[in-house]
Amino acid sequence: MFCLNMMTIALELALTNAAYEDIALKFFEHFLAIAEAMNNMAEEGIQLWNKEDEFFYDVLHLPDDIYLPMKIRSLVGLIPLFAVETLEPRVLNALPRFKFHLEWFLTHRPDLTRLVVSRWQQPDSGERRLLSLVHGNHLRSLLKRMLDPGEFLSDYGIRSLSKYHAGHPYVQYFNGFAYTVSYEPAESRTELFGGNSNWRGPIWFPTNYLLIEALQQFYYYYGDDFRVEYPTGSGHDLTLMEIADELSQRLIRLFLCDNTGRRPFNGDNEFLQRNPHWRDHILFHEFFHGDTGMGLGASHQTGWTGLVAMLIQQQGMRDTLEDQAEVSYTRNLRAPTGRHRLPERR
Repeated sequence: MFCLNMMTIALELALTNAAYEDIALKFFEHFLAIAEAMNNMAEEGIQLWNKEDEFFYDVLHLPDDIYLPMKIRSLVGLIPLFAVETLEPRVLNALPRFKFHLEWFLTHRPDLTRLVVSRWQQPDSGERRLLSLVHGNHLRSLLKRMLDPGEFLSDYGIRSLSKYHAGHPYVQYFNGFAYTVSYEPAESRTELFGGNSNWRGPIWFPTNYLLIEALQQFYYYYGDDFRVEYPTGSGHDLTLMEIADELSQRLIRLFLCDNTGRRPFNGDNEFLQRNPHWRDHILFHEFFHGDTGMGLGASHQTGWTGLVAMLIQQQGMRDTLEDQAEVSYTRNLRAPTGRHRLPERR
């Protein structure tokens, strides 16, 4: 994700200053190298993608030279979705050096590009490129778990750990000790993370926001033809943009009054729920209960939970702009390179 973000920034600057074209190329090469490492660690054929479970796992390298997949269904398996960018043909045409090297890699190093670079021919305009760690069937497999209410999908967003582990804790034995990871939707039950920070179940805004943004990027490339069951098991298919909207609404719902006048983030705090002087004062909690949506951790975490304002603004713009793609790629979210008028180049 970092490499693609830096590449996109460099490409944007290269449109007016050719010096940045080589920088963009360097970050593209780094992206290819990281993708190769994920699919062939240490050149020993070790993959982070588990074909049996169709999910990404960390791989632990033990002292006896054994590689052990840590089969924990967590955000670790969803974060590869973040690494996605689209390149417009007119931008590539405006950057001939970058385009030449991109085409060189596609032609001469298909071992590096075949899994991470896709192309879609647009009539009369050339090929739009998708750069991503996840494509096609892998994308569908990840979304099948992510959008399953019995796993990651909560009424209020995407959990940081699958609810599957509530009944199936992950246990790893080492030197006679058992180390366990189980679903903990509220505060952490261990002081390992400072006592209250917990990534084993709760909903975190920054990762949810990046998942929504990734779905919008994928939609921009795949369009209305790529549809996924939402929620998993419902028999109801939606486009990736529609799913991004649904997830946005779930996050926004944390702060809205339900039909009884209660806001989910206030949980069972009757004073904040009912007191007329406090009930309409919104707190921006660090993270939220994976099942009830109750706010947890620090209560003034505007640094990332304040992103809800951008989701609200974006959803409001749906009513004023007809083109869904145009709504998602405004100044409010990271725009794919080439959605604007090309400037004069120095």
